[in-house]
Amino acid sequence: MSVNRTELVAAIADKAGLTKTDADSALGALQEVLVESLGKGEAVKVTGLLSVERVERAARTGRNPRTGEEIQIPAGYGVKVSAGSALKKAVAK
Repeated sequence: MSVNRTELVAAIADKAGLTKTDADSALGALQEVLVESLGKGEAVKVTGLLSVERVERAARTGRNPRTGEEIQIPAGYGVKVSAGSALKKAVAK
């Protein structure tokens, strides 16, 4: 089971006493802040909930699964998401 965006917006609106439009706007704003901050290399931390940061990936040699040929994968960036203490406790139950 998973919660899609529509269900998440409805749950946020219900818990916060907002309209679904306002909750959707807040969720959209959170998404924009995450994208902008990570694009600049800044970490985003919501104490107790989660931490999101950009991490560097070194260049490496990979293998084409279809042909078995070795290929060079260039260095780049990835995203690391770490659960906060409140999230860890909720999942452990």
